[in-house]
Amino acid sequence: MVLSSDRKPVHRQSLLRVLRGIANPNPATSDMTKTHFDYLVIGGGTAGAIVAARLAEDPSLSVCLVEAGYSDEGVPGILELRPWADLLRTQYDYDYTIEPQARGNSAIRHSRGRILGGCSSHNSAIAFRAPDSDFERWQASGATGWGPEGTRPYYERLFEQVNLEPSGSGNLLVKAFIEAGQQAGFPLVSFQEDFQEAVGWFLLNKRGSKRDSSSVAYLHPLSAQPSNLTVLTLTPTHRILVDDSGRATGVDTAQGTLTAEREIILCCGAFDSPKLLLLSGIGPADQLRALGIPVVVELPGVGENLIDHPEGVLLFESAQPVPRNTSQAYEAGLFARVDSDATWPDLMLHFGSETFDLNTKPLGYPTAQEAFSLTPNVTHARSQGVVRLRSADPSAPPLIDPRYFTDPEGYDEHIMVAGLKLARELAAQPALKTWVKQELAPGPAVQSDREISEYVRRTGNTVYHPAGTCRMGAAEDPLAVVDPTLRVRGVSNLRVADASIFPSMTGVNPCITCMMIGEKCADLLRGG
Repeated sequence: MVLSSDRKPVHRQSLLRVLRGIANPNPATSDMTKTHFDYLVIGGGTAGAIVAARLAEDPSLSVCLVEAGYSDEGVPGILELRPWADLLRTQYDYDYTIEPQARGNSAIRHSRGRILGGCSSHNSAIAFRAPDSDFERWQASGATGWGPEGTRPYYERLFEQVNLEPSGSGNLLVKAFIEAGQQAGFPLVSFQEDFQEAVGWFLLNKRGSKRDSSSVAYLHPLSAQPSNLTVLTLTPTHRILVDDSGRATGVDTAQGTLTAEREIILCCGAFDSPKLLLLSGIGPADQLRALGIPVVVELPGVGENLIDHPEGVLLFESAQPVPRNTSQAYEAGLFARVDSDATWPDLMLHFGSETFDLNTKPLGYPTAQEAFSLTPNVTHARSQGVVRLRSADPSAPPLIDPRYFTDPEGYDEHIMVAGLKLARELAAQPALKTWVKQELAPGPAVQSDREISEYVRRTGNTVYHPAGTCRMGAAEDPLAVVDPTLRVRGVSNLRVADASIFPSMTGVNPCITCMMIGEKCADLLRGG
């Protein structure tokens, strides 16, 4: 992995024209003086900011980046990484609720960034290159060109632009966790190169205390963007316009209609990209007709294959004050194999130097001001959910049903139970045991597999990694929404580039992979 200390500027010619978000980071109106462009990039998030910036490197092209949320420039609470959790349930967060879960926690809220940079402006900045085994699986499933060799150059290009560095906090509690992992038999690694079962400090996409989101790395300062790039914020897109020949020609937005001479690229994420396709009449015909939406293209896979990293939590009261020096409270982690035949660790565990009682306290579990948490998650969960429309009203949030812990074999539940047991083993190691005053949740009375399973499902959370709802695949895959060039089936001049195109989940935090998709999409558009 290349660690960049000096960012190479994306745009070497810069006269600028950005219509919104400079003097006032949260403008209330949009200047739509120009409405026709070569390319429209819908969604200025993790991948979209990169697609737009790279396309605009060609001064002969006109590019418009259309973002429904706010600008992040000049907002310290976003640009500073440490207070990332304070953004949840604010104006910068879509804060999506989910449908009642038969076997999981129905109270889970899916945080999604309503801002330039998307979730890369809104998350804890844990940064991984996905393992080769994930891309081998993608390619084998029909995503031709997305194997290790087809993705590696775009990670390298990305790392010339986005800086990755360890936390650097030296937090003594985190050090104790890492030492406990070593005492339990896990080798210490830097997570910079290939690894398997291991423990260590995470790499973070940051520079010092500042996050290096896709918007920071590719768009900031907005006043240095080239004149052929227009950035619109607070401009929700309602519908993609498709003509009688099946060609995507433009979009209807809250501020008016924009048209594209060449292509439209959706980068709205795993919830809102399928939502926008459905609102445009592209998706399962029966669902569209039920809502009175004319069917433009019947595409049954839109909104299917929702995948995620389900997460549990083990909470301990600390025997001494928890150190406050931290980059973002989740600076280290561990990968482990539960099943010996797993090709990649099937369990990932984040260590939190904070009281993570979001889902335990409401159910009556005790809490404490001085506490820390271990949060195991399933790296390749097998449960699949769906995204649907609630109505034909574009302002209505999507209907999200993750269907956590519903895989028929009970694999996800099996991994999570093992994860909680491993977390207890780590807490019992000499290095971490001196920090443990008592186990708060689930508490020492919960011991059997059945009791542990009930606890982790009732109090489970998401690691905020939804993906797969516009799955990429081969022509013979009936549920594939996009082909390996990211083109939407049945519609010309329309592509999708974000986490929704994942054929299967990555075994690590996926934000950096979404950025890589932005780099590769731009190259595909340029004929690379």
